[in-house]
Amino acid sequence: MELELLDEMATAGENARYLPGVSFPSNLNAFRNIEECIDAVRDVLLVVPSHGLRTTLTTIQPLLDDRSRVCWATKGFELHTGKLPHQVAAEVLGVDRPVAVLSGPTFAKEVGAGLPTALTIAASDANFADDLAVALSAENFRAYTSDDMVGVEVGGAVKNVLAIGAGMSDGLGFGANTRIALINRGLAEMTRLGVALGAKQETFMGLAGMGDLVLTCTDNLSRNRRMGLALASGKSVDEAKEEIQQVVEGVMAAEAVNEVAEKLEIEMPICHQIYRILYEGAEPREAVGALMSRQLKSES
Repeated sequence: MELELLDEMATAGENARYLPGVSFPSNLNAFRNIEECIDAVRDVLLVVPSHGLRTTLTTIQPLLDDRSRVCWATKGFELHTGKLPHQVAAEVLGVDRPVAVLSGPTFAKEVGAGLPTALTIAASDANFADDLAVALSAENFRAYTSDDMVGVEVGGAVKNVLAIGAGMSDGLGFGANTRIALINRGLAEMTRLGVALGAKQETFMGLAGMGDLVLTCTDNLSRNRRMGLALASGKSVDEAKEEIQQVVEGVMAAEAVNEVAEKLEIEMPICHQIYRILYEGAEPREAVGALMSRQLKSES
């Protein structure tokens, strides 16, 4: 089925399923096997869900040569290991190969339409980050660089969980006050976890932190927000997935983030309540009540 879809896209010159009307660049080629795709290529960009990253890296590892550099646009912790993408890559590819992550507020539909967009590239090698920024930047697309791979990856993982919560909040009619409180306190949770893992606090005020969080929580192009809206309407997780017809990263991320937070003893009450709704059958209104009745404390 996947090869049939690939052939259809190659013939049509567009992804009619997800980006209809957006023509592929003339220099974009589709290959039926990954060996052809990577042959003689220096820089490899992977755009796969977090649960498929290790398998994909393992597949390409024998095909890479000594000069190959690898980047990904994958967001999320690896389930049950709690590893971030760059840690998975180090295990599969080794620690010496230059690697990078692309993240930030970038809905594909708007990028495809040529609307002004900015993102962050965090890399283990400054030259790789600079090269990617130059290669990807265009008239309506701007790339900023960072050396904080941990912070950029934590932001990309946690924001998907919080977006499900924002969707549920809006779907239940809780209003703008609740939404902004969830986003703001969610940002505090994201930062707390990231710093505990070695990230820089300032990263979470950037595009890959607050920028991606606000976008994903507030616009219905977000699959994670739509998941929350569906749950608020009474649908089950499986029913919502069927309705959305795309991978909803926040569902698996909620389990992974909850595991990592508990292991590190990091307090993340909003993410924990979203986990309870997704995996323990908690009712959304009950979860809000649990959050609002927590002991009062200082904001910072």
